[in-house]
Amino acid sequence: MNPMVEVRDVTKRFGDFTALDHVSLDIAEGEFMTFLGPSGCGKTTCLRMISGFEQPTTGQILIAGQDVSNDPPYKRNVNQVFQSYALFPHLSVRENITFGLRMKKLPPEAIKEKTDWAIAMTSLQGMEDRKPAQLSGGQRQRVALARAIVCEPQVLLLDEPLSALDAKLRTQMRAELKNLQKRLGITFIFVTHDQEEALSMSDRIAVMNKGRVEQIGTAAEIYHHPRTEFVAGFIGETNIVEAEVLRREDGLAFCRLEGGLELWIKSGESSAVGSKMLVSVRPEKIRLHRERPEGDRNVFSSRVSSEVFKGAVDDMTIVTEGGLELSALLANAGETGLDFHEGEHVWCLIHPNDVSLLVREDSPVAV
Repeated sequence: MNPMVEVRDVTKRFGDFTALDHVSLDIAEGEFMTFLGPSGCGKTTCLRMISGFEQPTTGQILIAGQDVSNDPPYKRNVNQVFQSYALFPHLSVRENITFGLRMKKLPPEAIKEKTDWAIAMTSLQGMEDRKPAQLSGGQRQRVALARAIVCEPQVLLLDEPLSALDAKLRTQMRAELKNLQKRLGITFIFVTHDQEEALSMSDRIAVMNKGRVEQIGTAAEIYHHPRTEFVAGFIGETNIVEAEVLRREDGLAFCRLEGGLELWIKSGESSAVGSKMLVSVRPEKIRLHRERPEGDRNVFSSRVSSEVFKGAVDDMTIVTEGGLELSALLANAGETGLDFHEGEHVWCLIHPNDVSLLVREDSPVAV
C-alpha cells in the first residue's frame, strides 16, 4: 500500500532556529498517526507543513503521491481541527458545519446530505440550531470535527484538540475520536504532548525531540523497546543506568551496570564489546520474590529501602548489594498477595527482553 503522506528529508528554519532537522516519515492511508513530544520539539511545525500553512526550507511533502511542498492549504485535500476549535460564534452548529461546503458552492441538496451525515457521525443530532456559546466543551469539539470531516478530506490534522477539556471529558473524547477515525477510514495525524493520549489512541507514534524524530513505532514498541535515552525517559517511568558491554552471546549482551550489577540484555549489533551505553528497565519489569527464583541469569539480591502505597500498586525503591538504587512496581493484591515492606530482603529477576539498550540523548539517531 502506498503511503498517504510522505515527509521526505524535511528541514524547516526560522532565521537561525532549526524547527525541523531532516525529518522523514511515511503515514499510511487510514492510519492514526500521532506526533508526540514536549513543547518546541517540532511536532506542530511538521503538522503545519503537511497542512500548507508552512513550507519546507528543504525537502518535500507528498500527499497521495503528489508533491504539495509549495501548494497553499486550499489546494491540498486536507482539513485541520485546531486547539481553540475556531468556530464562528454568530453561526449555528449547522451553519458552522456547512461553511466549507457553501464556500465550494455545492448545490443545496448536496450540502444538506453531507451536513446531515457529518452531524450523525459526530452525534450532534438535536443541537443543529444552537450557537457555540450554548454548547459544552465536548460538544464544541464535535462541531469542529464535523466541520472538518464534512468536506471529506484525505487527511485530517488535529493540533492538540483535547487540551482545553477537563480530564474526564478528555478521556471520553479519546474514545470518540478513535471510534470516529475507524468509522471514517481516513488518515488522522494527531499532535499532542500527552503520552497517555498517544499510547491509547494511535496506530503508530512518532516521538519528536529538538526537531528530530527519535523513534517511530506502535505504542507497545515505543513503551517496551525505547531506542533512545529521550524516548525511554519521556514515555512512562523507567530506570536509566550506565552500563558497559563485557561480551556478546547468541544475540544477548552481557553488561556490567553501576554498582557492579551484571545483566544479560537483548541487544542489536550496535552494542560492541567494551562500549559504554545506557540501559532502561521499566519498574514493573523488575519481578520481586521472597525465595531465590530458578535460573542463573539476571537474578540478584536486593533490599527494599522505601515503599509507597498507591492503591493498585506499591511503588518501591530497592538497593542492590553493590548500592545501585532501582525503582520497582509491585501489583497490590491485598491481603492474599505478595507484599514487601521497607527493610526487607528481596530476590529480583529481570528478563533479558525487558531491558533496552539506549542511544544517548543528542547522539545521531537513524529512524
